[in-house]
Amino acid sequence: MLIQRVAQWAGEIPDSPAYTFVDYLGGGVRHTLTWKQADRRARALAVRLRELTAPGDRVAILAPQGLDYVVAVIGALYARTVAVPLFAPGLPGHAERLAGAHADAGPALALTTTAALPGVHEFAADLPALAVDAVSSLLADEWEEEPIAPGDLAYLQYTSGSTRRPTGVEITHGNIEANALQLWEAFAATPRTSVAALWLPLFHDMGLIATIALPMVGGNQVAFMDPVAFVMRPVRWLRLLSEFPDVYTGGPNFAYDYTAARVSEADKEGLDLSGVRVMLNGAEPVRPATIAAFQAAFASCGLRPEAHTPAYGLAEATVFVAAAGRDQRPQVTDFDRDELGRGRAVPYGSGNKTTLVSCGRPTGQRVRVDAPDGHVGEILVQGPNVARAYWRDPERSAEVFGSGWLRTGDLGVIHDGELYVTGRIKDLIIVDGRNHYPQDIEVTVQEACEAVRRDHVAAFAVPSGEGERLVVVAERSRRGQDADPVEVARLVRAAVAGKHDLTVHDVVLAEAGAVPRTSSGKIARRACLAAYLEDAFV
Repeated sequence: MLIQRVAQWAGEIPDSPAYTFVDYLGGGVRHTLTWKQADRRARALAVRLRELTAPGDRVAILAPQGLDYVVAVIGALYARTVAVPLFAPGLPGHAERLAGAHADAGPALALTTTAALPGVHEFAADLPALAVDAVSSLLADEWEEEPIAPGDLAYLQYTSGSTRRPTGVEITHGNIEANALQLWEAFAATPRTSVAALWLPLFHDMGLIATIALPMVGGNQVAFMDPVAFVMRPVRWLRLLSEFPDVYTGGPNFAYDYTAARVSEADKEGLDLSGVRVMLNGAEPVRPATIAAFQAAFASCGLRPEAHTPAYGLAEATVFVAAAGRDQRPQVTDFDRDELGRGRAVPYGSGNKTTLVSCGRPTGQRVRVDAPDGHVGEILVQGPNVARAYWRDPERSAEVFGSGWLRTGDLGVIHDGELYVTGRIKDLIIVDGRNHYPQDIEVTVQEACEAVRRDHVAAFAVPSGEGERLVVVAERSRRGQDADPVEVARLVRAAVAGKHDLTVHDVVLAEAGAVPRTSSGKIARRACLAAYLEDAFV
């Protein structure tokens, strides 16, 4: 199993750096675990876990981003407990998600840090808690190796809940190993040489696999930071990338938009992004305009166009499913929007168009679309990385996993052998018998008026006696603080009517932060619909 490679590297390259946490919120101090240190700390923790729990018990990780989080995950895997990667209580905006996931998992123990211990006790007073940083590494000498099978449950990955309540996905040790190897092959990384530089939260599937699991494959180093540090100053991410001659990274689409908009010309001084081999863009729809804007912003810093790597994945497949080939420029294709709405992928000739970015081809797994060739259908995935079930949800498990193929709930099409993702089934807007993708409408809305905040728009359908009606909720931009809502609504309606031949039933101009997002940053359209129906934006 992949977890056993930690001990392998501890023996072969004991003093090589494995995990480096750059604590920008603590003055920029760097803390590093070598492979030997990571292995010993994790084994010591496993000894304590074996004293306090039994194999198969759930262990909630309620710790802040940092090395102790890494040790908590590895130690839980060594001990054959079931890790539940969460976060320290008090993370703004996520209290409901934390409470729901914690209650659903039913953990026997919490792993945290000494500093976060009071908050954990307050959050779950009856739950035993262990501070990872208080466990002596000397206990590692007492650890006795235990066999780990591919089918053993490794952790519960709680989904971000863009369309329903967060649900625990059962990820096995075999799933982790398979997906890390698939991602490694897609990245074409060099053992012991390539470095990962990341800011992704460790409680998310992409952050967990890319930061903790992927370096185990080839004995590589990862340098990572707190997501808050990235949000405060996104140039920190780029400066970290600049330190290494062979580096890979990743993030959701909004992070690339955010970085391009927030990094000034003065910030770019000294940046050298020529060593960036892969910049994975996944976790949400990849926008052509984002790729173009990011490349335009940082080409002068040596960033190669081929570094940008669109990808597709989901927690039910551990994380990674498909990606564009390394050292290939992103494939951007124009389709006929009207035909796409009818379920056919026809290259654009005239009329209305929708531009989509290819997510490439799968690596080490099978992907097909549940529709005839050239038609839009549900994306189906099959492979050793596909999870076995949802935790304590047999009915939904049978629906999603029961056919032998993972039913992703995402719509897509295979065109010229490559996967194009068109949207979520549950988000599809159907008006007068025609299908419309919300992300297309949202782009039109944010381009209609500068008073609308980019990437903070939700388009969805509300039921009525005459069928579905289109509603748009958009946050005000900084420039739009004094904008007249009536005038903004007029501009939005005109743009949507002109580009989509659609009537907007209602336009809501909301304050910043009003449009709900998932913990991974996606627009939570179903939550926005629920809030709208409850008059939450009045």
